[in-house]
Amino acid sequence: MGLLSNRISKESLKPGDHIYSWRTAYIYAHHGIYIGDEKVVHFTRHGQEVGTGTVLDILLLSSVPAHSNVPCPNCTMQQDGHGVILSCLNCFLAGGILYRFEYAVRPALFLAKVRGGTCTLAVSDSNDIVVYRAKYLLENGFGCYNVFKNNCEDFAIYCKTALLIVDQGTMGQSGQAASIIGGPLAAVLSTPMRLVTSNIYGMAATAVGVYCASRYAADIGMRRDVVKVSAEDLTRRLATGLLQVSEPQISAAPIQAIQ
Repeated sequence: MGLLSNRISKESLKPGDHIYSWRTAYIYAHHGIYIGDEKVVHFTRHGQEVGTGTVLDILLLSSVPAHSNVPCPNCTMQQDGHGVILSCLNCFLAGGILYRFEYAVRPALFLAKVRGGTCTLAVSDSNDIVVYRAKYLLENGFGCYNVFKNNCEDFAIYCKTALLIVDQGTMGQSGQAASIIGGPLAAVLSTPMRLVTSNIYGMAATAVGVYCASRYAADIGMRRDVVKVSAEDLTRRLATGLLQVSEPQISAAPIQAIQ
Protein backbone atom coordinates (compact mmCIF):
# COMPACT_ATOMS: atom_id res chain seq x y z
CA MET A 1 0.00 0.00 0.00
CA GLY A 2 1.36 3.41 -0.91
CA LEU A 3 1.52 6.28 1.52
CA LEU A 4 -0.57 8.56 -0.62
CA SER A 5 -2.68 6.14 -2.62
CA ASN A 6 -4.33 2.71 -2.37
CA ARG A 7 -4.81 2.57 -6.13
CA ILE A 8 -4.65 -0.91 -7.65
CA SER A 9 -5.19 -2.57 -11.02
CA LYS A 10 -8.14 -4.82 -11.80
CA GLU A 11 -5.72 -7.68 -12.35
CA SER A 12 -4.63 -7.59 -8.70
CA LEU A 13 -8.16 -7.91 -7.33
CA LYS A 14 -9.00 -10.92 -5.15
CA PRO A 15 -12.44 -12.12 -3.99
CA GLY A 16 -13.03 -10.65 -0.55
CA ASP A 17 -11.26 -7.36 -1.28
CA HIS A 18 -12.84 -4.20 0.12
CA ILE A 19 -12.69 -1.74 -2.76
CA TYR A 20 -13.74 1.86 -3.28
CA SER A 21 -13.74 4.60 -5.86
CA TRP A 22 -13.79 8.35 -5.32
CA ARG A 23 -16.58 10.26 -6.99
CA THR A 24 -16.51 13.71 -8.61
CA ALA A 25 -14.40 16.29 -6.74
CA TYR A 26 -13.55 13.67 -4.08
CA ILE A 27 -16.72 14.59 -2.18
CA TYR A 28 -17.17 10.98 -1.15
CA ALA A 29 -16.01 7.47 -1.99
CA HIS A 30 -18.30 4.55 -2.77
CA HIS A 31 -17.32 1.24 -1.12
CA GLY A 32 -18.11 -2.41 -1.81
CA ILE A 33 -16.90 -5.99 -1.56
CA TYR A 34 -15.45 -7.68 -4.63
CA ILE A 35 -16.70 -11.28 -4.78
CA GLY A 36 -14.99 -12.40 -7.99
CA ASP A 37 -16.10 -12.77 -11.62
CA GLU A 38 -16.10 -8.97 -12.07
CA LYS A 39 -18.93 -8.61 -9.47
CA VAL A 40 -19.22 -6.25 -6.49
CA VAL A 41 -21.72 -6.34 -3.62
CA HIS A 42 -22.38 -2.90 -2.18
CA PHE A 43 -24.87 -1.02 0.01
CA THR A 44 -27.01 1.84 -1.27
CA ARG A 45 -29.92 4.03 -0.25
CA HIS A 46 -32.77 2.38 -2.17
CA GLY A 47 -30.43 1.77 -5.10
CA GLN A 48 -28.96 5.30 -4.91
CA GLU A 49 -25.28 5.43 -3.91
CA VAL A 50 -25.64 8.12 -1.26
CA GLY A 51 -28.27 10.45 0.13
CA THR A 52 -30.03 11.89 3.16
CA GLY A 53 -33.47 12.73 1.77
CA THR A 54 -32.82 16.43 2.45
CA VAL A 55 -31.46 19.45 0.61
CA LEU A 56 -27.96 18.21 1.46
CA ASP A 57 -28.47 15.77 -1.41
CA ILE A 58 -27.99 18.65 -3.85
CA LEU A 59 -24.29 18.58 -2.91
CA LEU A 60 -23.98 14.83 -2.56
CA LEU A 61 -25.84 13.88 -5.70
CA SER A 62 -23.89 16.38 -7.77
CA SER A 63 -20.91 14.04 -7.43
CA VAL A 64 -22.80 10.83 -8.22
CA PRO A 65 -21.78 9.55 -11.65
CA ALA A 66 -24.46 9.59 -14.33
CA HIS A 67 -25.86 6.19 -15.20
CA SER A 68 -27.43 5.03 -18.42
CA ASN A 69 -31.20 4.60 -18.54
CA VAL A 70 -30.59 1.18 -20.08
CA PRO A 71 -30.23 -1.42 -17.29
CA CYS A 72 -26.93 -3.28 -17.23
CA PRO A 73 -27.56 -7.00 -17.84
CA ASN A 74 -24.78 -7.88 -15.40
CA CYS A 75 -26.15 -5.92 -12.44
CA THR A 76 -28.90 -6.98 -10.03
CA MET A 77 -31.24 -4.61 -8.22
CA GLN A 78 -32.99 -6.00 -5.15
CA GLN A 79 -36.75 -5.99 -5.57
CA ASP A 80 -37.54 -5.63 -1.86
CA GLY A 81 -35.57 -2.38 -1.67
CA HIS A 82 -33.23 -3.27 1.21
CA GLY A 83 -30.37 -1.49 -0.54
CA VAL A 84 -27.72 -4.21 -0.87
CA ILE A 85 -27.14 -4.75 -4.59
CA LEU A 86 -24.89 -6.68 -6.95
CA SER A 87 -23.11 -4.74 -9.69
CA CYS A 88 -20.51 -5.51 -12.29
CA LEU A 89 -17.13 -3.96 -11.55
CA ASN A 90 -17.42 -1.43 -14.38
CA CYS A 91 -20.78 -0.12 -13.17
CA PHE A 92 -19.49 0.07 -9.59
CA LEU A 93 -16.47 2.13 -10.67
CA ALA A 94 -18.60 4.27 -13.01
CA GLY A 95 -15.50 5.44 -14.83
CA GLY A 96 -13.60 6.12 -11.61
CA ILE A 97 -10.27 4.77 -10.35
CA LEU A 98 -10.11 1.51 -8.41
CA TYR A 99 -8.71 1.57 -4.87
CA ARG A 100 -8.34 -1.14 -2.23
CA PHE A 101 -9.19 -0.40 1.40
CA GLU A 102 -6.39 -1.65 3.65
CA TYR A 103 -6.67 -3.49 6.97
CA ALA A 104 -4.31 -3.98 9.93
CA VAL A 105 -2.25 -0.92 8.98
CA ARG A 106 0.35 0.50 11.35
CA PRO A 107 -0.77 3.47 13.50
CA ALA A 108 1.82 5.76 11.88
CA LEU A 109 0.53 4.94 8.41
CA PHE A 110 -3.07 5.30 9.53
CA LEU A 111 -2.39 8.80 10.84
CA ALA A 112 -0.43 9.71 7.71
CA LYS A 113 -3.59 9.27 5.68
CA VAL A 114 -5.05 12.76 5.74
CA ARG A 115 -8.57 11.65 4.93
CA GLY A 116 -10.49 8.80 6.52
CA GLY A 117 -12.21 6.01 4.66
CA THR A 118 -9.09 4.45 3.11
CA CYS A 119 -7.70 2.11 5.79
CA THR A 120 -8.21 0.82 9.31
CA LEU A 121 -6.27 -0.61 12.21
CA ALA A 122 -8.73 -3.51 12.42
CA VAL A 123 -7.81 -6.97 11.19
CA SER A 124 -9.79 -8.54 8.36
CA ASP A 125 -11.23 -12.04 8.46
CA SER A 126 -10.36 -14.56 5.74
CA ASN A 127 -11.50 -13.76 2.20
CA ASP A 128 -13.89 -16.72 1.94
CA ILE A 129 -15.75 -15.59 5.07
CA VAL A 130 -15.88 -12.02 3.74
CA VAL A 131 -17.42 -13.20 0.47
CA TYR A 132 -19.93 -15.34 2.38
CA ARG A 133 -21.08 -12.36 4.49
CA ALA A 134 -21.43 -10.14 1.43
CA LYS A 135 -23.54 -12.73 -0.39
CA TYR A 136 -25.65 -13.40 2.70
CA LEU A 137 -26.41 -9.70 3.16
CA LEU A 138 -27.16 -9.41 -0.56
CA GLU A 139 -30.08 -11.75 0.10
CA ASN A 140 -31.06 -10.51 3.56
CA GLY A 141 -30.19 -6.81 3.71
CA PHE A 142 -28.12 -4.62 6.02
CA GLY A 143 -30.80 -2.51 7.64
CA CYS A 144 -31.74 1.06 6.81
CA TYR A 145 -29.18 3.21 5.00
CA ASN A 146 -27.93 6.15 7.06
CA VAL A 147 -25.22 8.35 5.54
CA PHE A 148 -23.64 8.94 8.98
CA LYS A 149 -24.23 5.66 10.83
CA ASN A 150 -24.85 2.90 8.29
CA ASN A 151 -23.44 3.60 4.85
CA CYS A 152 -21.57 1.73 2.12
CA GLU A 153 -18.27 1.89 4.00
CA ASP A 154 -19.92 0.53 7.16
CA PHE A 155 -21.28 -2.35 5.10
CA ALA A 156 -17.89 -3.22 3.60
CA ILE A 157 -16.09 -2.97 6.96
CA TYR A 158 -18.70 -5.24 8.54
CA CYS A 159 -18.26 -7.81 5.78
CA LYS A 160 -14.50 -7.77 6.36
CA THR A 161 -14.53 -7.90 10.18
CA ALA A 162 -18.07 -8.69 11.48
CA LEU A 163 -17.44 -5.88 13.95
CA LEU A 164 -20.25 -3.52 14.86
CA ILE A 165 -20.26 -0.48 17.09
CA VAL A 166 -23.37 -1.06 19.13
CA ASP A 167 -24.45 1.83 21.33
CA GLN A 168 -28.04 1.91 22.50
CA GLY A 169 -29.15 0.00 19.44
CA THR A 170 -27.30 2.07 16.84
CA MET A 171 -24.42 1.12 14.57
CA GLY A 172 -21.71 2.77 12.50
CA GLN A 173 -17.95 2.67 11.94
CA SER A 174 -17.34 4.69 8.76
CA GLY A 175 -13.96 6.41 8.46
CA GLN A 176 -15.46 8.94 6.05
CA ALA A 177 -18.07 9.92 8.65
CA ALA A 178 -15.36 10.18 11.31
CA SER A 179 -13.43 12.55 9.06
CA ILE A 180 -16.49 14.71 8.43
CA ILE A 181 -17.12 14.99 12.16
CA GLY A 182 -13.44 15.21 13.13
CA GLY A 183 -12.70 18.26 11.01
CA PRO A 184 -15.21 20.64 12.64
CA LEU A 185 -14.44 19.09 16.04
CA ALA A 186 -10.76 19.89 15.61
CA ALA A 187 -11.58 23.48 14.66
CA VAL A 188 -13.80 23.93 17.71
CA LEU A 189 -11.40 22.35 20.19
CA SER A 190 -8.40 24.28 18.86
CA THR A 191 -10.20 27.65 19.17
CA PRO A 192 -9.15 28.16 22.84
CA MET A 193 -5.54 28.17 21.62
CA ARG A 194 -6.16 31.73 20.48
CA LEU A 195 -6.14 32.72 24.16
CA VAL A 196 -2.68 31.20 24.56
CA THR A 197 -0.96 32.08 21.29
CA SER A 198 -1.64 34.14 18.22
CA ASN A 199 0.77 32.01 16.19
CA ILE A 200 -1.25 30.59 13.33
CA TYR A 201 1.16 27.67 12.95
CA GLY A 202 0.65 26.67 16.56
CA MET A 203 -3.11 26.74 16.19
CA ALA A 204 -2.91 24.79 12.95
CA ALA A 205 -0.71 22.15 14.56
CA THR A 206 -3.19 21.83 17.43
CA ALA A 207 -6.11 21.45 15.03
CA VAL A 208 -4.28 18.76 13.06
CA GLY A 209 -3.41 16.95 16.28
CA VAL A 210 -7.02 16.98 17.48
CA TYR A 211 -8.23 15.79 14.07
CA CYS A 212 -5.77 12.89 13.99
CA ALA A 213 -6.58 11.92 17.57
CA SER A 214 -10.31 11.90 16.86
CA ARG A 215 -9.83 9.70 13.77
CA TYR A 216 -7.57 7.32 15.66
CA ALA A 217 -9.97 6.98 18.60
CA ALA A 218 -12.97 6.50 16.29
CA ASP A 219 -11.38 3.76 14.19
CA ILE A 220 -13.14 0.40 14.42
CA GLY A 221 -9.84 -1.24 15.31
CA MET A 222 -9.35 0.97 18.40
CA ARG A 223 -12.84 1.32 19.83
CA ARG A 224 -13.85 -0.78 22.80
CA ASP A 225 -17.59 -0.53 22.22
CA VAL A 226 -17.50 -3.08 19.40
CA VAL A 227 -18.86 -6.60 19.20
CA LYS A 228 -18.37 -9.45 16.76
CA VAL A 229 -21.76 -10.29 15.28
CA SER A 230 -22.43 -13.03 12.74
CA ALA A 231 -24.34 -12.12 9.61
CA GLU A 232 -27.20 -14.39 10.67
CA ASP A 233 -27.38 -12.78 14.11
CA LEU A 234 -27.18 -9.31 12.57
CA THR A 235 -30.19 -9.86 10.32
CA ARG A 236 -32.12 -11.47 13.20
CA ARG A 237 -31.47 -8.43 15.40
CA LEU A 238 -32.54 -6.09 12.63
CA ALA A 239 -35.70 -8.10 11.96
CA THR A 240 -36.72 -8.21 15.63
CA GLY A 241 -35.86 -4.57 16.36
CA LEU A 242 -32.99 -5.36 18.74
CA LEU A 243 -30.73 -3.35 16.45
CA GLN A 244 -32.20 -0.28 14.81
CA VAL A 245 -30.84 2.15 12.26
CA SER A 246 -32.98 5.05 11.11
CA GLU A 247 -32.69 7.68 8.42
CA PRO A 248 -30.60 10.68 9.58
CA GLN A 249 -32.67 13.41 11.16
CA ILE A 250 -31.35 16.65 9.68
CA SER A 251 -33.04 20.01 10.00
CA ALA A 252 -33.52 20.58 6.31
CA ALA A 253 -36.54 20.40 4.05
CA PRO A 254 -36.89 17.21 2.04
CA ILE A 255 -36.23 17.40 -1.67
CA GLN A 256 -39.40 17.39 -3.71
CA ALA A 257 -39.40 15.22 -6.80
CA ILE A 258 -39.50 17.15 -10.05
CA GLN A 259 -42.53 16.16 -12.04
